[in-house]
Amino acid sequence: MTAVVSRSRRLARSPLDALRGFLIGLAELVPGVSGGTVALVTGVYERALASAHAIGRAGKALVFGPDRIRSAKRAAAGIDGWLLVPLLVGMAIAVLFAAGVVEELVSAHPENARGLFFGLVAASLVVPFQLLPRARGGAARRAGDVALVAVPAVVAFFLVGFASNGAIDDPPMWFVFVAAAIAVCALVVPGVSGSFFLLAVGLYSPTLQAVDERALGYIAVFAAGALVGLATVVQVITVLLNRFRRGTLLVMAGLMLGSLRALWPWQGGAGGSDGHGTLLAPTDPLGPVLFAILGAAVVLALIAVEHVALRRAAR
Repeated sequence: MTAVVSRSRRLARSPLDALRGFLIGLAELVPGVSGGTVALVTGVYERALASAHAIGRAGKALVFGPDRIRSAKRAAAGIDGWLLVPLLVGMAIAVLFAAGVVEELVSAHPENARGLFFGLVAASLVVPFQLLPRARGGAARRAGDVALVAVPAVVAFFLVGFASNGAIDDPPMWFVFVAAAIAVCALVVPGVSGSFFLLAVGLYSPTLQAVDERALGYIAVFAAGALVGLATVVQVITVLLNRFRRGTLLVMAGLMLGSLRALWPWQGGAGGSDGHGTLLAPTDPLGPVLFAILGAAVVLALIAVEHVALRRAAR
């Protein structure tokens, strides 16, 4: 009876998980916005990471053994299919049907778009801090925590400035494969934007165009690279969260903080309309500021909903 009730609850939650997946997929289309950040905000980050880790262990057992079939089945028991299936469906819908729309939005209304995303990411900074385990220590411990946030933030801030507007017209498939393996880190590392990395290496527009035009060859190579990257990076992040949870979350917060440079609405120089160049003083700030407030409000509302859900579950 308990299993039936649990299954009914999970089935009833599937539309919400699909919506979460849609939001994660939408974030992956936007330079400077991390799908991992959205996963954190919507409360599915660690559950999805655990399932992805189980998939990696099952695949490893199936290839290397020992006792391949039985070992793979044991590892696969940790996969939460009730979460992953609707999550992946939502992500696929976002990527397949919103790629062209997002590219047009970012290109046609760059300041308002960046203002919206700035508000989303800025408000999301509270999430990793909420997940921090309690720690005791004096001034030395606090100084170490500050350094774990500040150093990644400074590194991310300066790396963001290296983005390029140049798009590769006919990228080689090996390059697409490698870039996808690196860009998929955004799914498991909050604060790291896969689309921003693609923008920096000149594959952002070609990739969105390939998805919008259903270029199956390009999409297949990109998906294969993403799977390889996901299978390796997920294992590393899982180990770090299990062994060094506090430090890992602080580094994630620093990456998110530094990545805000990519989303400052007013940019010029090399950044142009869709890149990231010189940071400018606000001009005609009403629109971007309103969109930033809207983005922050959406994130804070999601956090509030998640807290209410957790309290009800605890009761």
